[in-house]
Amino acid sequence: MQKINGAKQILKSLGLPKEQQNEMSALTLLAMAGLKPRDSWLDATNLSCTVTKGVMSFISQYYKKDYAPNTRETFRRQVLHQFVQAHIADYNPDNPALPTNSPKAHYALTLETLNVIRAWKTKTYKQKCEAFLRKYGALKEAYQKPRHYKQTPLTLPDGSLLQVSPGKHNQVQAAVLKEFAPRFAPGASLVYFGDTARKNLFCNNQLLSEMGIQLCDHDKLPDVILFDKKRKWLFLIEAVTSHGPMTPKRVL
Repeated sequence: MQKINGAKQILKSLGLPKEQQNEMSALTLLAMAGLKPRDSWLDATNLSCTVTKGVMSFISQYYKKDYAPNTRETFRRQVLHQFVQAHIADYNPDNPALPTNSPKAHYALTLETLNVIRAWKTKTYKQKCEAFLRKYGALKEAYQKPRHYKQTPLTLPDGSLLQVSPGKHNQVQAAVLKEFAPRFAPGASLVYFGDTARKNLFCNNQLLSEMGIQLCDHDKLPDVILFDKKRKWLFLIEAVTSHGPMTPKRVL
């Protein structure tokens, strides 16, 4: 486990997204570096290897982790594709002309990645990581940019703005503030607004305190909470997306 945990830390240092800081990714990195559990990090290599006979066989033989043959695509799509995008590895470095579906497709660690791995637990490790990130940047930041661009600004009743992540569910929640609230709760204050990506996107803790309501992080909350001070009504609103006609059966 010491080698696996070290590999996870290296991937984190090199700016990989959280989804690629897991055990499968760590084992893939170790297999591509040819590092067995008792090897020194200085023994790392960047020899080319295929997915099944290279990465998966190495993991099975030296780390006793047996993945089913049909997980080959998981290694490719959830680990190796991201390694290539992050410049952790090169795709088909020995023969770049290979077609995409070639059985000879292979991967190899980049020289910069190899330098980082060999420097793990040494005084130069931080320096090697910084050099890598200066040259290539962090993949997790590159992934965050399009997510940020897709966010939709939502104007709250008090005029302030929220950045709401995309999705049909959040569109319904936004409609609650834009369409439902003015009709059925005019003048009501927004108490809570949960986003599918960020649970507590907006929470009026002061108003909750005045009402004597205490929330915990593990509480299951409605999607939107409004408070009509004049009528002393608390609106607990669930937003649900659905398809097809609202038949009597579905309504019931």
